[in-house]
Amino acid sequence: MTPLLIVGAGGFARETAQAVEAINDISPTWELLGYLDDDPGKHGTVLDGVPVLGGSDEALKRDDARIVVCTGNSRDYASRARIVARFGLPPERYATLVHPGASVSRSSTIGPGSVVLAQVVLTASVTVGAHVSVMPHVTLTHDDVVGDYVTLAAGARLAGGVHVGRGAYIGSGALVRETLTIGSYALVGMGSVVLRDVPARQVWAGVPARFIRTSTVDDGART
Repeated sequence: MTPLLIVGAGGFARETAQAVEAINDISPTWELLGYLDDDPGKHGTVLDGVPVLGGSDEALKRDDARIVVCTGNSRDYASRARIVARFGLPPERYATLVHPGASVSRSSTIGPGSVVLAQVVLTASVTVGAHVSVMPHVTLTHDDVVGDYVTLAAGARLAGGVHVGRGAYIGSGALVRETLTIGSYALVGMGSVVLRDVPARQVWAGVPARFIRTSTVDDGART
């Protein structure tokens, strides 16, 4: 089996570890070595049977291992982009993990470093970029394009032809109307109904969604 390190030891990382177990139950694929987290207080602990081995830079010392970066939340949803940029590793070093309970059509593609959790549906010709987090029960329909480092929180649903820019965050249960564009590093609040394009680096929320404020998220580079 291929050695695997999960960067991060929060909720999403733990969910990813469970997805790895589910994959291995179907076909033994991954030797999960443990978590890497930059919080020293977590080092040496064990979460759901998986050890926290040390800081994230330990990933650079294991040339034999594949990596998946599982950090970020609505308060700092650009952390994955910063970590991947700091590592400077080639795409082939990153694992792509798809829970066996997800439904991914043959015409859809998923980039390196991305995680797709249980009960996700990609219907037809969906493009998911690199280092994307797709939480449980997300629905992506025909011709959706999801950029690198996007976070799609649990239960988000995108109608056909939606484009989600690099690093954007779509909150739990949000609905996005067909053919709209969510700009890079924009944030859509949980439960929102998006009926208009959301410009880059803006926070929108509500039913219908409206502008709330400008996002202050820092990806380490203005894109």
